[in-house]
Amino acid sequence: MASTASNAPTTATMATTVSKPQRVLSVDVLRGLTIALMILVNDPGDWKHVFIQLDHAEWNGLTLTDLVFPTFLFVVGVSMVFSFTARVARGNCRKSLTGHVWARFAKLVILALALNYFPRMHWQGMRLYGVIMRIALCSLIAGMVLVFTRNPKVLAVIVIVLLVGYWALLRFVPIPGVGVPTHGFPINDEVNNLTAFVDRWALVWQHKLFFGAGALYRKTSDPEGLLSTLPSVATTLIGALIGLHFRRPEWQQGEAARLRMRGYLFGWGLMLVLAGGIWNNAFPMNKNLWTSSFVLVTAAAAMIALGIMSLLVDYRSQPWPTWLRVITWPWLVFGSNAIVAYTSSVVLVKALIYIHHTGPDGKSVSLLSWLYKTVFAAHGSTVWTSLAWAVCFVAVCFIPNWILWRKKIFVRM
Repeated sequence: MASTASNAPTTATMATTVSKPQRVLSVDVLRGLTIALMILVNDPGDWKHVFIQLDHAEWNGLTLTDLVFPTFLFVVGVSMVFSFTARVARGNCRKSLTGHVWARFAKLVILALALNYFPRMHWQGMRLYGVIMRIALCSLIAGMVLVFTRNPKVLAVIVIVLLVGYWALLRFVPIPGVGVPTHGFPINDEVNNLTAFVDRWALVWQHKLFFGAGALYRKTSDPEGLLSTLPSVATTLIGALIGLHFRRPEWQQGEAARLRMRGYLFGWGLMLVLAGGIWNNAFPMNKNLWTSSFVLVTAAAAMIALGIMSLLVDYRSQPWPTWLRVITWPWLVFGSNAIVAYTSSVVLVKALIYIHHTGPDGKSVSLLSWLYKTVFAAHGSTVWTSLAWAVCFVAVCFIPNWILWRKKIFVRM
């Protein structure tokens, strides 16, 4: 992890910066909005009182919350193309790019383990998977693919192979003790599917190889488990394809060309929604298993969101209107240090749960629970009080990013 002083745009200099073709601010804005939503949906005041769209679908299905993590991986893919393009322009060879990919992977793995280790400070039984670990694995695999090829047709073939191959694995590979899925396929519970079986099998080896470390998010499976990393890589590579699209030189030749570029995003987004909706009938959208239909629909949503952001903020030659600065500035700040924002949210919420407060009645409750009930839910917990806590929590996590933004310090992985 490197901390750098950068010339990334401040509010005062946005208008001049966005006119440079090499800077695609829509990606920064979408990254920041995504990380803010990730913190929001991860940290309600009361999990028993959450709006339906601010919680994951229980199993099959799709909510707003289910779009958040795939959108972040999509942006990771876009950003990797931008990073590789800049490094190649500076003279980096394939060996240098490979070293960069592996160094980033190592730093993300260390961060993931540190966050999972805190605050229990026990190696045995520690979960090895998680959001940061999945980002690390997807960055590594997709990054190595991009080191060897940035041909859009080749990348598209790899995405298709990953998605169709994952479907075939879950459809045709027999599950020990269950058999080959037949009428009940593809998914009718969280236990009897190949992904869950691989998670449980890998857990045994994790305990052997990592001296007792290893745990699943659920007892039977993990939503960021091993096998479902494959379609997650497909999500990242779809982002890389869009990054290559943004870097096509013809889009720099005037507003009409850029409108066609955005139309391309909207058009492909609608096509993927249609394809994912059709595939959903045979292979339901499921975030827990990161099914292929889920990949297509969530990637489509990310494309359309990026297209909208691009219409708002990219390539503006005129000074930004006040309303546009107001609605985009917080997301630019969050997006400038997205990993810092996520890390600070995890550390803060774990600390609030770990630290306990003893009331006059002698009962000990977590500081998080005490603060929520005292400040937000003194007259009872509702979905609105739970949301109010989450919004305030996001605002608190914004503060360290804002300080780094003001000092022009940007932490890069």
